[in-house]
Amino acid sequence: MIEISFGKLVLLALIALIVLGPEKLPGAARTAGALLRRMRSGWDDVRAEVERELQVEEIKRAAREAAAQAEAAQAELDAAVQKVRDVQHVLVPNDAAVTGDASAAPAGPAAVEAAAESAPDPATGDLFAGTAAKAAGEPPHGHA
Repeated sequence: MIEISFGKLVLLALIALIVLGPEKLPGAARTAGALLRRMRSGWDDVRAEVERELQVEEIKRAAREAAAQAEAAQAELDAAVQKVRDVQHVLVPNDAAVTGDASAAPAGPAAVEAAAESAPDPATGDLFAGTAAKAAGEPPHGHA
């Protein structure tokens, strides 16, 4: 704001005393003080309003970020569900999955082992992970 040193303040008081006189000076000082308080109050109100608007913008930004994170988490969840469904379709034929008929699905551990061998290795995603071990007569990686 305006910088007024003590010397300038004394000079202003002396000029005001000469111009207004000793009778009107106290009333003029009260009026000047009231105007200064109104100006400060108005300035404080404007500053508080700007700070509230900034807080509202910050809250909106945080809400947008949270919504974006929720959408990303939903997309990851959808991808994981799709992977589970893909693996389920590999392990259970479509007829059994659609009809819910367990008799249409291959039964026994041999069918599950065959389906697992045709599924990609979960650690590497390699479709042919068990073929070299199978040819050598060893169990594929991850199988006992």
